[in-house]
Amino acid sequence: MPVVEYKVPENIDAAVSMLSNTQLSTKVMAGGTDLIIQSRAQSSDPLVVIDVKHIDGMMTAVIVDGGLNLGPSMSCAQFTARHDIKAIYPGLVEAAYLIGSTQVQGRSSIGGNLCNASPAADTIPALIANGAECVIQGPQGERIVAAEDFVTGVGQNCMAQGELLTRIQIAAPQAKTSDAYLRFIPRTEMDIAVAGAAVSVTLDADGTCTAARVSIGAVATTALLVPDAAKALIGTKLDEAALTAAAAAATAASKPISDRRGTVEFRRHVVGVLTRRAAVIAAERAKEK
Repeated sequence: MPVVEYKVPENIDAAVSMLSNTQLSTKVMAGGTDLIIQSRAQSSDPLVVIDVKHIDGMMTAVIVDGGLNLGPSMSCAQFTARHDIKAIYPGLVEAAYLIGSTQVQGRSSIGGNLCNASPAADTIPALIANGAECVIQGPQGERIVAAEDFVTGVGQNCMAQGELLTRIQIAAPQAKTSDAYLRFIPRTEMDIAVAGAAVSVTLDADGTCTAARVSIGAVATTALLVPDAAKALIGTKLDEAALTAAAAAATAASKPISDRRGTVEFRRHVVGVLTRRAAVIAAERAKEK
């Protein structure tokens, strides 16, 4: 375990200053569930930990004009308990609920899951499918990055030194819009995804899909937005042909590896199946709105 200097900024400007003005290895702590594990694997070099949970807005979720402003440090337990959020984004809530055990849920956060940038992160495909945007504050001011562009590689994200994720925002969905997230794991619970898929669909009055977003996870170095899968659904009533085409597009977009948890062929097949099933669930939910 490295020597740790622990800092607690009172506001975003203070956090950005702390992140910018240090030559030491620096980590932001939201819940700390990944940070603690990672720090144990590091050398004895000093590590500065900046705890951002006390900054106003970092631990809250607010419905604004039908959309969501999410503090990135809000625990998954708090997030999944919000029935008003689940009514709008059930798939995102499902994804957050799958992160770890009950104990981990009390500390883990969607912002932490995003910034940790694991290829198998559950909430990232759900954020992408819902068109989420990441609000980043740094020495040069504020910028906004689409969720699909935030993660740049395994354990890597787009933030430069001095930058901090301050908010995740999702615009209000159109009428008759809903989402779903599914994953495959080797065990019945508390495991990481072998493959995952999130789908958001919008239906018109007669059940035709007018808009869609599809994202897949754990089958490439980052979660992927799959426009071809969305195109396969748009303009259809999600019939057999449309679902088969969406599944095939997800399979084609995937770039998995083989390891002890699954082969390339298995992961490519499963991500197509999950995409198909998630689309059906999202459509059924949209019909009820």
